[in-house]
Amino acid sequence: MKKRARIIYNPSSGREAVKRVLPDILEIYEQEGYETSAFQTTPEPLSAQKEAARCCDEGFDLVVAAGGDGTVHEVMNGLAEKEHRPTVAIIPAGTTNDYARALQIPLDNLVEAAKLIEKEESVFMDIGKIITGEDIRYFMNIAAMGNLAELTFEVSPQLKTIFGYLAYVIKGAELVPQMRAVPVHIDYDGGSYNGEASLVFTALSSTVGGFNNIVPDKILGDGNFSLIIVKTASVLELMQLARKLLTDGTHLDSSNVIHKQTSFVDVNVLDDSQLMINLDGEYGGDAPVRFESLNHHIEVVANVAPMEHKIKDLSVEEKQKMESIFTREITSIGDLSEDREKEANEIE
Repeated sequence: MKKRARIIYNPSSGREAVKRVLPDILEIYEQEGYETSAFQTTPEPLSAQKEAARCCDEGFDLVVAAGGDGTVHEVMNGLAEKEHRPTVAIIPAGTTNDYARALQIPLDNLVEAAKLIEKEESVFMDIGKIITGEDIRYFMNIAAMGNLAELTFEVSPQLKTIFGYLAYVIKGAELVPQMRAVPVHIDYDGGSYNGEASLVFTALSSTVGGFNNIVPDKILGDGNFSLIIVKTASVLELMQLARKLLTDGTHLDSSNVIHKQTSFVDVNVLDDSQLMINLDGEYGGDAPVRFESLNHHIEVVANVAPMEHKIKDLSVEEKQKMESIFTREITSIGDLSEDREKEANEIE
């Protein structure tokens, strides 16, 4: 019996790039022995998720998520609770394409990304289960909490289209002065943290928001989350952490950062603050929350050989652009601090 593949594609991703090359993509999977069909997502909520779930029920062998991280997120949620879960292939047509970066899938050519199926290589990836009250959802890459974790909701589609993931950097620099710490209690394998936190990351890969070394020691499919807790809300200290992230990757060595490998994370807020959860760039509810890692839960087509090495870093040009943004912010913050000091002296 011939294998069946279903391409679930977002027609608006990548300035409608998928639509333009869809015939070529269909032909690639047909040549690899799949009877291939396509589904165009609609404005209906969870359109991609519902179609992915239907593909499980119908016994498809391969589901191709063609779009951005939001499309991949929905497809993974559609598969997560099913007994039969097809292999997933990804054609990255979004802004940051974090998951595709982690899997070393070609980012600049959608047809070449589809051709990865010809190598017949795949990996079994962990996914995260998130429990908030009676609601259960899943994520494939990152769950984040804190002010900067909310910036995905602040960046307009137009800005993302024009500037790509630099839009997140620009917006992030704008939001840094508004950062606040929230009192939390966090439990994880072998320990707990009780104190203030401005950011909490629960990551399944090393790539977040287009940055490749937020979790430089992450091993894909190891059954654990990389938990990162940022304890400070000081603007200058956060800028210093950002600079280390962009330059030498030593941000995890800071005394303001807790970094643990754990199969679960429980987060409780100790006051009445709202702590929103960002799941792969999508709103995922509010704390209190429990995260559980589901080991080797979904098979994903990947470029396996390069994954044994460090993920390709940002280009020199991209680093310079980001560095200039942070430098401007640090300078303005420094000027503001001097003005406040002068005002205090005059009052005295």
